[in-house]
Amino acid sequence: MTTKPEMTASEIASAVAGGKMSALDATEAALARIKQHDGVLNSFTDVTADRARAKARAIDADIAAGKTVGPLAGVPFAVKNLFDVAGLPTRAGSKINRDLAPAKRDATLIERMEAAGAVLVGALNMGEYAYDFTGENIHDGPSRNPHDTTRMSGGSSGGSGSAVGGALVPIALGSDTNGSIRVPSSFCGIFGLKPTYGRLSRARSFPFVASLDHLGPFARSAADLALAYDAMQGPDAEDSACTTRGLEPTLPLITNPISDLRIAIAGGHFQKNVFPEAVEAIGRVAKALGATQVVDIPEASRARAAAYVITTTEGASLHLDRLRKRPNDFDPAVRDRLIAGAMVPAPMVDRAQKFRRWYRAQLAEIFKSVDVLLAPATPCTAPKLGQVNFNLDGVELPVRANIGIHTQPISFVGLPVVAVPVPLEPLPIGVQIIAAPWREDIALRVAHTLEKMGVAAAPAPRGL
Repeated sequence: MTTKPEMTASEIASAVAGGKMSALDATEAALARIKQHDGVLNSFTDVTADRARAKARAIDADIAAGKTVGPLAGVPFAVKNLFDVAGLPTRAGSKINRDLAPAKRDATLIERMEAAGAVLVGALNMGEYAYDFTGENIHDGPSRNPHDTTRMSGGSSGGSGSAVGGALVPIALGSDTNGSIRVPSSFCGIFGLKPTYGRLSRARSFPFVASLDHLGPFARSAADLALAYDAMQGPDAEDSACTTRGLEPTLPLITNPISDLRIAIAGGHFQKNVFPEAVEAIGRVAKALGATQVVDIPEASRARAAAYVITTTEGASLHLDRLRKRPNDFDPAVRDRLIAGAMVPAPMVDRAQKFRRWYRAQLAEIFKSVDVLLAPATPCTAPKLGQVNFNLDGVELPVRANIGIHTQPISFVGLPVVAVPVPLEPLPIGVQIIAAPWREDIALRVAHTLEKMGVAAAPAPRGL
């Protein structure tokens, strides 16, 4: 059986487990596609070909011996380079971290993916220290949008979005602090899951903002997203935030009807500063789901401001020693934001944290009367690489600061979100499917329904 570039993880695993394709063939096909296209996309910073082939051969040997293999058997995947990968320094998109000793052990989520049979093929490009929405890295170059390689992939998990959107791998892992899974998903036209804060282990990954950091998967279908999510669930004593048992399992649940769900459109802040393409995407999704109710989320703009305060101060605290010793080895834009964060007065940080508790309570109240909120993932489709400003209704707005305008108020309190791609012309754009804490299953059900209706879909890469 020949491996096609757009084969889903589910299709690959079924073919491998059923003896129609070898795990090694699936791995070689991914490695060949990376070799063919990554010179343009610049998604990968490391390709772990020898490791991947060894893992694939082991899976094939288990199948030949009649052993049971995992639900991701033979599925190639890659990870943002802030995940520890045994034998590689965990560079986290930086120049400085390349001097670190190679990691001795894989991140927990890599171990869980491989325990389910997945095959790690490499580490992916990202914004420096995850402080980025564009996918542009001054050390490794920008990861490029698979639908138009002159445009941004989004950040900071830009290589993850680019690799999945470009069909180099069916699944990738990334991180999301303020929007770094949802933004690349939107720009690259793929599905992405930012789980509830604390749902998936962050052990042995390089942090950015401990109180806001999430890890999660990207995929080309909602079912693949659920498949990867299920493989990675479970508590982990090495991450103090990850104590929940998890749902067992999520994948079968996504086919359940959604007729019982109360779905509303996020209003107020989430209907401001949006381009026509974002309005059209929300309109298509809302119409398909029969959602007409608009719910205003109080003080969402203030939540975004508070998220900025916490992000920059926690991030600065983490990097103070590096800022003192090697300031010239940072991306200047990242360095300057971190230095500014180090100078934020403590009372302002305290106010931001108190506001976060209040805001979380407001959203909990909203989710007593709705099950799902719909919101834009990004205000626009992917901007041009290097673009500094965009013009909205005659007002010039800075690109870098405003790409996450609709994602930050959601991750600020750790809500689970599935970003679904709406395949507009000429470029796709994402919509956030937001659920109450610990209800990833609901967000995935809605995403799967939209996919089955043809409203959400990951388009084939157009720029390759």
